Amino acid sequence: MSVTRPAAVVVLAAGEGTRMKSATPKVLHELCGRSLVGHVVSAARALDPEQLVVVVGHAREKVTAHLSQLDPGIRTAVQHEQNGTGHAVRMALEELGEDGPAGTVLVTCGDTPLLTGRTLQQLADTHAADGNAVTVLTAEVPDATGYGRIVRESGGGAVTAIVEHKDASEEQRAIREINSGVFAFDGRLLAQALGKVRTDNSQGEEYLTDVLGILREAGHRVGAAVAGDHREIAGINNRVQLAEARRMLNGRLVEDAMLAGVTVIDPATTWLDVGVTYEPDALVHPGTQLLGSTHLGPDSEVGPNTRLTDTRVGAGATVSNTVAQGAEIGEGASVGPYTYLRPGTRLGRKVKAGSYVEMKNAEIGEGTKVPHLSYVGDAVIGEHSNIGAASVFVNYDGESKHTTTVGSHCRMGADNMYVAPVTVGDGAYSAAGSVITKDVPPGSLAVARGQQRNIEGWVARKRPGSASALAAQAAQSADEAQTAAAQDATRAASRASSESPSEAAETTRSTEGATGQVPAEEG
Repeated sequence: MSVTRPAAVVVLAAGEGTRMKSATPKVLHELCGRSLVGHVVSAARALDPEQLVVVVGHAREKVTAHLSQLDPGIRTAVQHEQNGTGHAVRMALEELGEDGPAGTVLVTCGDTPLLTGRTLQQLADTHAADGNAVTVLTAEVPDATGYGRIVRESGGGAVTAIVEHKDASEEQRAIREINSGVFAFDGRLLAQALGKVRTDNSQGEEYLTDVLGILREAGHRVGAAVAGDHREIAGINNRVQLAEARRMLNGRLVEDAMLAGVTVIDPATTWLDVGVTYEPDALVHPGTQLLGSTHLGPDSEVGPNTRLTDTRVGAGATVSNTVAQGAEIGEGASVGPYTYLRPGTRLGRKVKAGSYVEMKNAEIGEGTKVPHLSYVGDAVIGEHSNIGAASVFVNYDGESKHTTTVGSHCRMGADNMYVAPVTVGDGAYSAAGSVITKDVPPGSLAVARGQQRNIEGWVARKRPGSASALAAQAAQSADEAQTAAAQDATRAASRASSESPSEAAETTRSTEGATGQVPAEEG
């Protein structure tokens, strides 16, 4: 079968979607990193149509703005009043030319994010191969409630009509083959038939499905293409269906990743966006979300409990219990646990960003370590340096952000503050507890801390009767007793050293008698 290139694809996205109960237009709700209408547009683009038209209506300004960012080549048609699917397609054809384009026109819905380009291509190819005036994409579903039923000739032959659920008889409601809302039309015949669509139905609207009967009565062939997986045609009308679709699409994405060589320990707790890429032998632990344009290099290890957005992870890097957005993690780097990498963070090869470290707009050179409990913002750090624990890069003066530069092979003490703008030269050291406010020359030791001062008795005077005061008093009493005992021992030793042996013995006997002890030989 040859591949058919459609003359146009029309996407219907004018509805309000009241059952979503949201200020966001239904087609702009997202799953797996893309809007509902964005998924449909992506599937349509897979066919390389000559024209792509999206019919907008409710909240059209928001939807149109989104579409222009999504794909500048999209044309939009406005349905000012939502008078049915047939009316919406008429608005699209007016945008393309009232006579309709010559060739195949596909019509699909903006709320069917699981529909694939492969299935749309199958529909277009079947339509062309069978020489149909219209071909409807159908599916057999377990529960057809709410869907339009496909009515065929006896024996399951040609399609004779599509009957909406509200207008269907009990016999017709028993049919399980349903209309997906996706069609392939002969463009010129579609334009002619739309002019004959009536509104004498329960909704008083122009049904696109009536075109099938009109064309059939005119002697044209009406056919069907059955989707291989009925879940592809599922429309989204509420948040429950949105969650179900997200789970199904995520299952596809995770399966694709595993088939491409990624080890996913627990697919049920791993979530991917459609823009995520990866290389073989990446490993993903449970509880991991890979979002946006995140990329995993070969032999990288991510998770558990990690969320990466628009982040690149280099070959052999490990990222654990981390949140990162717009970051670059170099080859062999180690990140986490409990690390936050904000936009603009670039970690070089074999960098360590350890536990409870936050970085923002920071460039860290090869082999440098920021092991724990630190904030590095608006900074450039060279190669093979070490930033001590509890360090803070003070980048904001209340009005502007400033940059701190730390050179290569530096050894910076714990609990340092770097008040930007400031530069620490290569090979420099700093003392723990220093507040660095001036540039540090290469090879220097920076010591920037005041002398310690102890104000004795402050707690007893300022917090009398408190638990701290009582604890201090007890400690002081114990210290005083210990000091007195030590002094007594010192005095006794001093006397003993100045006495003759006989005097010392007499002193000993006197001391023993005073304490009530009896010499052993007298016992």
